[in-house]
Amino acid sequence: MNILHWYAVVMKKSYMIETKGYAAQDAKTPLAPWSFQRREVGDHDVKLDILYCGVCHSDLHQIRNEWGGSIFPMVPGHEIIGRVSKVGNHVHKFKLGELVGVGCLVDSCRQCDNCKHGLQQYCTGGSSFTYNSYEQDHTTLTYGGYSKMVVVNEDFVLHVSEKLPITGVAPLLCAGITTYSPLRHWKIGKGHKVGILGLGGLGHMAVKFASSFGAEVTMLSTSRSKEADAKKLGAHKFVLTTNDEYVNKVKGYFDFIIDTVSAPHDYNLYLSLLKTDGIQICVGVPPTPAEINGFSLLGGRKSLAGSTIGGLPETQEMLDYCAEHNIISDVEVIAIKDINKAYDRMLKGDVHYRFVIDMASL
Repeated sequence: MNILHWYAVVMKKSYMIETKGYAAQDAKTPLAPWSFQRREVGDHDVKLDILYCGVCHSDLHQIRNEWGGSIFPMVPGHEIIGRVSKVGNHVHKFKLGELVGVGCLVDSCRQCDNCKHGLQQYCTGGSSFTYNSYEQDHTTLTYGGYSKMVVVNEDFVLHVSEKLPITGVAPLLCAGITTYSPLRHWKIGKGHKVGILGLGGLGHMAVKFASSFGAEVTMLSTSRSKEADAKKLGAHKFVLTTNDEYVNKVKGYFDFIIDTVSAPHDYNLYLSLLKTDGIQICVGVPPTPAEINGFSLLGGRKSLAGSTIGGLPETQEMLDYCAEHNIISDVEVIAIKDINKAYDRMLKGDVHYRFVIDMASL
């Protein structure tokens, strides 16, 4: 680091905002209260006081360093809803008191082709994620939404409608856009037969969106107990995938399968349920590599694809669509002190279908 860079870093850290949240100090200890600093509001920044923050399964993966590369202390949370409490001198998109959201990204290189086309989630220069990441200066660590407030560049802040219950809007910023994006990218809708694999935080949003877009939706699950909920959420059919008789009836049936499962599972089984030219789209991330038999793809010219969150334009489009069509996530609101218990319940599948933290409890 040269002297000018060092001086800039020192001066930047001289202007900070004290705040508090819940953090993991290492991969082995529970989340606990922690005081830390945010940067002061710059010319193009928006400061928001956080009202609610959704709890994503990836929060648990990262505080436990299950994906590797975790940076501690870590304040998780990337499904943030809050109100604007301060704006920079050059901010014109947002006003004080406005309801806004922040999702999984807080910045990107802005120079690569993906960024220029609104695909900041695939930034080749390196995105800045909402937590467990670095700002574009490569020196300032990002901290997430399990906290009182956050400061974010205005280009990565989203408008949120006042029409919907904001507790149910929070998970749209990850679970919502993660399922909305592939459905829109592959233009899935009327005339398509879509299988949704897994009915959790992601799966329940995939059912809602796919049915809203006009597709025939089938829930694929290993649990018979999920059938009633799946149909209530909008699924037209249900297949118990542990029953060979039911599975054989839908061999070669689906145009698309949205695979939301983050536990190890047999990809070859589900590829067999696709029609010729069918696509299995993975949005869940199992902890171990999968074994794919080449014939599972060759026999029917099938594809195994992946997708992550959307960029900022698509995320705003999704929020606007949800406001227009009255779509929210099904949530259970918790106090921040219960976050570690919520993680335990999440591991047991004991949540319908997303925990959301009421940050007034901090």
